[in-house]
Amino acid sequence: MSKYKVAFISLGCAKNLVNTEQMAALVRDAGHEVVPDPAGADVCVLNTCGFIDSAKSEAIEYILDLARLKDEGKLGKLLVAGCLSQRYREDIKTELPEVDGMLGTGSYTEVVSAIEQLMEDEKPEYFGDISRTYDDGDRMVSTVPWSAYLKIAEGCDNYCAFCIIPYLRGHYRSRSMESLLAEAKKLSDAGVKELIVIAQDITRYGVDLYKKPMLASLLTELCKMDFHWIRLHYLYPDMINDELIDVMAKEDKILNYLDIPIQHCNDQILHSMCRRGTKDQIRSLFKKLREKLPGLVIRTSLICGLPGEGEEEFEELCEFLEEQRIERAGVFQYSPEEGTRAAKMENQVDGDVAARRVELVVDLQSRVMDEMNESRLGETLEVLCEGFDEDMGCFVGRSYADSVDIDGKVYFTAAGAVEPGTFVMVKITDLVDGDLMGEFEEEVEL
Repeated sequence: MSKYKVAFISLGCAKNLVNTEQMAALVRDAGHEVVPDPAGADVCVLNTCGFIDSAKSEAIEYILDLARLKDEGKLGKLLVAGCLSQRYREDIKTELPEVDGMLGTGSYTEVVSAIEQLMEDEKPEYFGDISRTYDDGDRMVSTVPWSAYLKIAEGCDNYCAFCIIPYLRGHYRSRSMESLLAEAKKLSDAGVKELIVIAQDITRYGVDLYKKPMLASLLTELCKMDFHWIRLHYLYPDMINDELIDVMAKEDKILNYLDIPIQHCNDQILHSMCRRGTKDQIRSLFKKLREKLPGLVIRTSLICGLPGEGEEEFEELCEFLEEQRIERAGVFQYSPEEGTRAAKMENQVDGDVAARRVELVVDLQSRVMDEMNESRLGETLEVLCEGFDEDMGCFVGRSYADSVDIDGKVYFTAAGAVEPGTFVMVKITDLVDGDLMGEFEEEVEL
């Protein structure tokens, strides 16, 4: 059998990254070489996101860049996988001839066959059942040694009116507790100290498989392992129950940082979005969480310009955000995605109006974040060191309030060397462009 050099590029969310890591492991186990750079590779596998317009544009730009490598003789074949290929199979075939083969979201396991067919000058297309995916295989973990993701479920059954994900990823499928604990044990044994638990909706974990929510039980078992931080993404508000809150309050390893996408607060907008719950229920939940989890940092996702959002509904959202002081927020302009209910709704909001509303909410949230940062001055925080920042001339890391790649940083000075992956105590002394600056005090004994 011929041995090929295969490069992987993963776009979009961390859930997509896990699928990329699984494909890389399959390729490695089949005897091929996984290489870091598409330049010089026989095949590049581009695992795409096709969720919103910006993600689609990014994927197409990558395809065109890789096509240029092919034209220059630096890359052999291009295999496109993931959500973009699942959603736009025919469009890719007719409009992007640079693509040599495709895998849909239900066919990650066919990556080796697809690569070998490509190298025989065939044009493989695998589009299996999107509700049957490969969840329990090995992974070539590609994140830094001290931090890794644990994807506990695939797909989604929420069917929010604005979201295409269930149509691309299939029904919600929980992984078995046994497989998750076995994978987590491997990560722990490999030295991972920050475990990030992910799924499209982690609060629904177990409902399909065990007929009841099992996230609390899973977290209890994960906390018995040698992780120092356990971070949670994403918790839907309607499924956060007292049992789960009690576990989060009891277990020190579970960070008081919760990513809870609410999208909006107006009851009519929530109803038209097919979201469960009301503004009062969200308000009550946040109150309970803040009472039970001292120093809680909430991250949420918000959409401006949803169909039916007039000035009154938008003002209500702003008032709610002023009241709740949510520390972290991703603010997005509504994009009418083909195939979703919301795209067919009346009362679509003008794009310029929606964009302006995004700017206003971003400004509002920036003020909240600045106030939170100012309140940290003089505090001593536990920080996970991620290395030395040459531009800043000091070390850089993250506190419990900062998730990977989406939140802020903590910069700090130290008299001696601090190894990446080390937990240290840092006294916060200053603010720099929205981030925290401090001084090393001591290393944390694990």
